[in-house]
Amino acid sequence: MKKSAFVLVTLAALAGTSSLALAQANDGVLTVATIGEPPTLDVMQTPTDIVLTIDQHIFETLYTYDAQWKSVPLLAAGMPTLSEDGLTYRIALREGVTFHDGSAFDAKDVTASLKRWMAINSKGKQVAAIVESLTEDGDHAVVIKLKSRYAPLLATLSQASVIMPSEKLADTLTEFVGTGPYALKERKPDQYTQLVRFEGYKSPEGEVSNYAGKREAIAREIRFVPVPDANTRVEGLISGQFDYADSLPVSAYERVEQSGNAKPVIFKDAGWASMNMNMKEGLLVKKELRQAVQAALNPNDMMLAAFSEDRFFSVDASIFPKGSFWHTEAGVARYGEGDPEAAGKLLQQASYDGTPLRLMTSRQYEFHYKIGEVAKAYLEAAGFKVDLQVVDWATLTTRRADPKEWDIFITHSNFPGDPTTINTITDTYPGWYVSDQKAKAVAAYMDATTDEAKKTAWDGIQTVIYDDAPLYKVGNFNAVSGLANGVSGYEPTYWPHFWNVSPKK
Repeated sequence: MKKSAFVLVTLAALAGTSSLALAQANDGVLTVATIGEPPTLDVMQTPTDIVLTIDQHIFETLYTYDAQWKSVPLLAAGMPTLSEDGLTYRIALREGVTFHDGSAFDAKDVTASLKRWMAINSKGKQVAAIVESLTEDGDHAVVIKLKSRYAPLLATLSQASVIMPSEKLADTLTEFVGTGPYALKERKPDQYTQLVRFEGYKSPEGEVSNYAGKREAIAREIRFVPVPDANTRVEGLISGQFDYADSLPVSAYERVEQSGNAKPVIFKDAGWASMNMNMKEGLLVKKELRQAVQAALNPNDMMLAAFSEDRFFSVDASIFPKGSFWHTEAGVARYGEGDPEAAGKLLQQASYDGTPLRLMTSRQYEFHYKIGEVAKAYLEAAGFKVDLQVVDWATLTTRRADPKEWDIFITHSNFPGDPTTINTITDTYPGWYVSDQKAKAVAAYMDATTDEAKKTAWDGIQTVIYDDAPLYKVGNFNAVSGLANGVSGYEPTYWPHFWNVSPKK
């Protein structure tokens, strides 16, 4: 049975049992329509947005991001103590925290989980290369000793490095047990992922700030329903079948606003869209061809096609948006209205032979698909032959792991607190961006000890990114989602979360 059929069955069941849906709503259930089925719940293996969105309710990390995207304690008891040379981090752990299976959280769980993360996660592997040792210091502290300074360590530990019971760890997870406010009850692929309140949850303290601060499991249950079609998410939200609908097309903004049953939610500068290029195998191993892609494209036309109105996007060559500490024009090149003549010269220099450029995108994020359509037209105008491949998101995230399968894939990312945690900068992220000048620029950043030194080093990294052309930044976007009337306490965040949220009454 195809995914669409599963979704129709799910929606039909919801629509055909309105009294049950109402009873669930009154009994504290939040039904969340997501953009599709998560390929896994093992976020260490696949740290994509859909997996992170669901998993953050189940699992927790040592640190998390506050409203300024700075790393603050979550399972850690405080900020680490550092040695004078900046190479040794001692992290005290919160006491009295338990896992969903009732076992106590301790240092052994942290070291075992982080070792698995460093073995299989793209960012974890980057950390592993500079870790000399990871040890327990009693039951309630761990010590990380580094071979060299690593400025983004805490930012890296704030995402996907989830802590699980050491006894549950395996190469392939069969149990998904965390310390989060919700526990996994049931997962039916292509139908729903059901989480239930963890009665033994111990919340961190502090004011709510992005993902930081107090977490309260108000809803008794959260049910994540994969709904790949954006229009179906809109209809389900308006009809009352969903309490929250993720990633809505901007064209639905007025309809949701005027429905009387739900309201649109805008998250400004939610992230940036990019076209990531394969530097390991295939057509784009040649820098001139990657630079030809840069020169050929028109970011404004791609973003306008994707978001319809400029209130929903901005075009900015800097990888970070205006107002960010990391915003810079350093190194910007081949970014503007599209220059087919310049692109054509680069094609000639690279002796382009007409091999089709395989451009992979998905309609589950409709703006990805629309960006792909316009990109195809501009690339063809410059002289490329383009094979636009439209697949579901789970297939794209699987296929992009194989360098033989693609040349460009379209994705989007958030603006992290530390610029070196951007996926593309990681050597092992699909695209496999490896170059000597990138290594030197990143090394300068890693050795920085002040914010100004980091800023100068980041200018160097962005300059190298534009020259090496591992990606093309399309533009910044404001995310649109929808929330049912009567649901309260929801605050927009990049990965939507539903602790501190009260269901309809």
